[in-house]
Formats: sequence, structure tokens, C-alpha cells
Amino acid sequence: MADYDTSIRERLEQREKEYLSPYASLSCESKGREREEEPCDIRPAYQRDRDRILHCKSFRRLKDKTQVFLTPNGDHYRTRLTHTLEVSQIARTIAKALRMNEDLTEAIALGHDLGHTPFGHAGERALNRVSPCGFVHSEQSVRVVEKLEQDGRGLNLSYEVRDGIRNHQTAGKPSTLEGKIVRLSDKIAYIHHDMDDAVRAGVLKESNIPVEIRRVLGDTGSARLDRMVHDIISNSEGKPDIVMSPETEENMMALRAFMYREVYVNPVVKADELKAEKMIEALYAYYLEHLQELPEYILNAYLEGEPKEAVVCDYVASMSDKFAITTFQKLYIPRSWQG
Repeated sequence: MADYDTSIRERLEQREKEYLSPYASLSCESKGREREEEPCDIRPAYQRDRDRILHCKSFRRLKDKTQVFLTPNGDHYRTRLTHTLEVSQIARTIAKALRMNEDLTEAIALGHDLGHTPFGHAGERALNRVSPCGFVHSEQSVRVVEKLEQDGRGLNLSYEVRDGIRNHQTAGKPSTLEGKIVRLSDKIAYIHHDMDDAVRAGVLKESNIPVEIRRVLGDTGSARLDRMVHDIISNSEGKPDIVMSPETEENMMALRAFMYREVYVNPVVKADELKAEKMIEALYAYYLEHLQELPEYILNAYLEGEPKEAVVCDYVASMSDKFAITTFQKLYIPRSWQG
């Protein structure tokens, strides 16, 4: 019988202790937030973080940010938002099977690309090239949740969520198994859906994938997705780590290398990326000379001592593809005279 002298949150935290794997991250054992705040009476810490990410402006802007194909004509190509949702679903499937903390897993997955630029990695390369501060989207995602959201107040997320966001790339080393699940799920998701989009675009056929990779991972996208997810679960169950079998991991990375050769640096697919990079560089240069035109919450960061190059990156990186194009046209393209 439920103890109604305790809050719903406390009962959910107790349920985590009773059900989750001994290797899972318990909400009640979080290292906490940068700014201490009163716990919610309904939601454990990681569920609260998930909700904050889902409702923030940066998350909504992902719907108009490039995944791989710039401004594609077609309703079914992935955007940065649909990529994020696919990462979240794959990660939650793995977390549920392994009895990991689904709320933490989902929060990391939903937040991992909040700092991505317009035009995908083309925009990231441009900002990294022109800014002396450098630019890496995983670090920018942390900056978004710590400093930029909520008009400069940030979302005040738990340490474990921020750690997972920061370490979601290949070289990252998340401190939780939930973070490790997201790191692998990110790769699985983009390898799967970028291949699907490339086939849709006529850039590739399934039969172009090397025979050995298809033999191990499968002949279809759904078969490969199923193989990789099952492999992680079967090789990680009951262990203090999230791992793939050597054969599956080797072939996943071989498929990733194949995608880089055939899609990610394909001159047909990437024909307009140089234009996008020049556009991002031009916007960066403009706002570097016109700081007064930055939104107040970003300008305040500069006035409080942040480098101007960093705050200009904050603004340009936050733009959606459409907003970046519209702003560039407004600043640099002459308009017809209307008397």
C-alpha cells in the first residue's frame, strides 16, 4: 500500500531503487544542479530536466536545422529535430531493456544537439574556423542549457544530464551508463537515417553497401538497426558498461566510414555547403562589428565579461536555417526600391 505521507516524487525514487539495475543512475543520488532549488513534489530530477529541455526554445528551433541534406525538397528528409527524436527512441529502448534510468537517458538524448548550428556541420566548421574561441557543438549544447536558455538564466539541469550532453560524441567519456547509451545511440541513429535519406535522394542504393557489412549487420535499414540495438543489449546486460560485440562495432564503424566517403563528403550532396559556410562567416563578421544588434540576453553576457567572439557565436549558432538565410538577405542582398 502506498505511503501517502511521502510525495509522488519520493515514491518514484523508491521505485527506482527497487527496480533499476545496480549500475543505473538513481535520481535521488544526482550530484545536483549548479543552483540549488526546491525539488518537485511529482517529478524526480531527471524527469524534470527532460521536461525543461522539451519545452525550451532551442529544442523547437531544431525543426529547421539541417541534419545532412541542406534545405531539401521533400517532407521526409530528416532535420536535426527528427534526428534527436530518433536518438531518444533508440536510447530509451536500450535503457529500458537494461533497466537503466530512462528519464536520464531521454534528457541527455533530447538535449545533445541543442547547440548545433544552422546548416549542420557546415555551420559548425565555419564558426570553428573564424572564431578564436573555437566552436564545438557538444560544448555549445552545454552552454545553451547552462547560460543561454531562459533569457540568459539557463535551464539549471542536473550534473549527469549536462555531462551526458557534453560527452555524446565519439571521443567523449560520459560518467554514467545512460550517457554511454546515448553516445552509441547517436551513431546508430545517424548511420541508419542518413543512409535512408541518401537512398531517398538517389545518392545511394542499399546494394552499394559492402557485402561484408551487409552480411554482419543486415541487408536493410531496419535489419541493421535491429542488429545493433540487440547487440548492445545482449553484450551489456548485467555489466557495468555499455558495449557492442567487436564484430558488430567493427562493422558499424566500417558502415560509418562508408557513409563519410559516399555521402558526408559527396560533392553532389555537399554542393551548397561552401555557400552555407560563407553565409555563416558573413553573419559572424557582421555581428562582431554590430554587437548592439544582438539580443539583450546575449549582449548582457558580453557586458558581464564574456569574449565578444563567444557571444557572436552564441547568436549565429542559435539561428535556424531559414532565419540565417533571411538575416543574410536582409543584411547583404539589395532590395528593389519601393517609392
